[in-house]
Amino acid sequence: MNSTRDTISVCDCKILAHYRFEGEQYILTLSSEEISKSTLPGQFVHITVSSELAMRRPFSVMSVDEENGTFDLLYKVVGEGTRQLAECKIGDVLSIIGPIGNGFKVSDKKTPILIGGGVGMPPMIATAQQIRSDDYYHPFVILGSEVPFPFTTVPSEIEIQFQGPSHTMPLLEDWGITCRLASMQGFDGVYKGYVTELARKYLDALSTKELSQVEIYSCGPRPMLEAVAELAKEYKLPCQVSLEEFMACAVGGCAGCAVEVKSDEGVMMKRVCVDGPVFEAQSVF
Repeated sequence: MNSTRDTISVCDCKILAHYRFEGEQYILTLSSEEISKSTLPGQFVHITVSSELAMRRPFSVMSVDEENGTFDLLYKVVGEGTRQLAECKIGDVLSIIGPIGNGFKVSDKKTPILIGGGVGMPPMIATAQQIRSDDYYHPFVILGSEVPFPFTTVPSEIEIQFQGPSHTMPLLEDWGITCRLASMQGFDGVYKGYVTELARKYLDALSTKELSQVEIYSCGPRPMLEAVAELAKEYKLPCQVSLEEFMACAVGGCAGCAVEVKSDEGVMMKRVCVDGPVFEAQSVF
């Protein structure tokens, strides 16, 4: 039984803004009081991208604005569905189901490390938004991209405990959230390497006591998540990952997105859409 089924709505959402960035990346702002008020970090929505394509497409929610009843999505054009979505204009109305799935469960660990790669960045930004006003938490966000970032990178005024990259995402800087960027492409002010290498530099700068207060949360391509899971295992840290899978119905009916998950009872098949998309890292890798 999925605990979030009662929160799923079918909404007609008007496009309020649609920004294009390098690398065929887009940020979409949509109106919906229901989705903006009920979405948890790590949950996603299922969108009818056009009248020509019957099958919906899943997208993680990047941020919400409850006061104005809006939410933002980040996506990259990778196929016909996202190509048609990119052609949508301000004022267009899209049919959206959501929010769907089980999101990240932020624990009592004071130092969440949020690692997002590519279109896996939105759930990390959403998690940062959830905890940004709680002084108990001291998150460190690592965002990685092998194409230009879908925002203008800026130097951060928030210091970190090790010598390293200088640039951050403006939104996270405005929220007072410590963030650094990673890429193999040699972008200015960005760590040249993988997100896991940057995470290792951060972890190695922590004391044993500080390390005991770390939990890792991550979303991105499968090879990246496998590397994050290995890093968490090496440092003996709890780790939650949000899986990216192809989906048909996205509400648990077709079981087309099922993955193997290890449990005390043995290996079980779980649906990424409604049993996930967030799982404990060691159970899926």
